[in-house]
Amino acid sequence: MATTLRTVFLISALLVLVAAGAQAAQPKPVPIVMQMTVGDSDAQRRAFLQIAKVLEDIGPDNVQIEVIAYEGGIHALLADNQDTATLLAALARQGVRFKACRISMRGHGLKDEDFPLEVEFVPAGAPEMVRRQIKGYRYWRP
Repeated sequence: MATTLRTVFLISALLVLVAAGAQAAQPKPVPIVMQMTVGDSDAQRRAFLQIAKVLEDIGPDNVQIEVIAYEGGIHALLADNQDTATLLAALARQGVRFKACRISMRGHGLKDEDFPLEVEFVPAGAPEMVRRQIKGYRYWRP
């Protein structure tokens, strides 16, 4: 009986170690923050296409991308932006997070309702960029 219990304990311990090793073997995604301040809709679309290409080539499980939009870049996140709205929705489905600066929203006369549900809001864009970098995000400016 003692031998059986000991065998069960050893097998259980081995399974726990194997499971922990398998979980530890999966690398964490690299956090990246993209600054979107350019007001040109063609440049905004190209930036979103760059994100799509990164996700395609590197894989959405290997990167964690956040886009912080402020100044003229705030328009890239608008629900009625014909150049970027479809891309934004597709990227959000792949895990990209989009954040709009409330200061820029006020400056451009925009309201929460002007943005799709995928967009989150932050009090100020530039400090949010710095906060992300302090937390270890890598900076990307298209």
